[in-house]
Amino acid sequence: MQYAELAEVSRSGFVESRHFGSLVALDADGRTAIDLGASDESILPRSSAKPFQALACLRAGAPLRNEQVAIAAGSHTGQDFHVRSVLDILSAAKLDEDALRCPPSRPEDEAAYAALIGRGEGESRVRMNCSGKHAAMVAACVASGWPVDTYLDADHPLQVLVRQGIEESAGEAVTHTSVDGCGAPVFAMTLTGLARGVRALALASDGPGHTVAAAMRAYPQYVGGDGQANTEVMRLLPGTLAKGGAEGVLVAATTAGHAVAVKVIDGNPRATTALALAALAALGVDTAAAAEWARVPVLGGGVTVGEVRVTAALS
Repeated sequence: MQYAELAEVSRSGFVESRHFGSLVALDADGRTAIDLGASDESILPRSSAKPFQALACLRAGAPLRNEQVAIAAGSHTGQDFHVRSVLDILSAAKLDEDALRCPPSRPEDEAAYAALIGRGEGESRVRMNCSGKHAAMVAACVASGWPVDTYLDADHPLQVLVRQGIEESAGEAVTHTSVDGCGAPVFAMTLTGLARGVRALALASDGPGHTVAAAMRAYPQYVGGDGQANTEVMRLLPGTLAKGGAEGVLVAATTAGHAVAVKVIDGNPRATTALALAALAALGVDTAAAAEWARVPVLGGGVTVGEVRVTAALS
């Protein structure tokens, strides 16, 4: 497969590394405006699919509201306010942390992790970055009268609903079913399909799709966390949706209908936010307010000695 060079890493004027992969960007009319690499190759969207999983939970009757919808669509950093939201979702469904099937984890937020150590607490399922999604899934099962214990099975009614929603949003059939890092099914689609899906979500004017997009925009701190790239980009560019996934995946979309999907084939995410912002800027979107996230410094001795530069096709 012929991948495009998306970014290069320069240190003291020397190109040290290069990131290859694929990027597709849709203009406001939904037409493909930028197509780099293998945009029609199937990928695993990983956590970039969480907004669609949250959509399925709402369709299944999960009684989520406000920030609970955002954390269901997010990859939170394990801060205390994230944990409270997850526990609220479980409590409303008359469940506790033991209902979650995601693995125990430490908080990704360093301050939260230090506080946890100071209190003598260890890893837990609610601190895992996917616990919001898992809490929404078990709440959806309770609301629909579906089995809770088997909610991660690919043929469970909830996961069938997730798959159907992804296919509807992407406008194409799922090509493969795998298991994500949190244990949930993850459905393969093309990068172009992923861009179409996030664009549909950003443009939704009513229904569960609008609910998910509106919650992500209103509560970006629940989609990630303080200082996390997705959260800060959505704060700085109001109305924009941004959601990254493991192994170098990221999607972004605007209220006008511009959409970007990125897959760095080596799995390193360090350039993905800069790539998405550069693609949006190339489409005419004003991304100046998020300029700090469009530059990725390379450090040497604690000072900047280089940068990660996006491909000339975008810059």
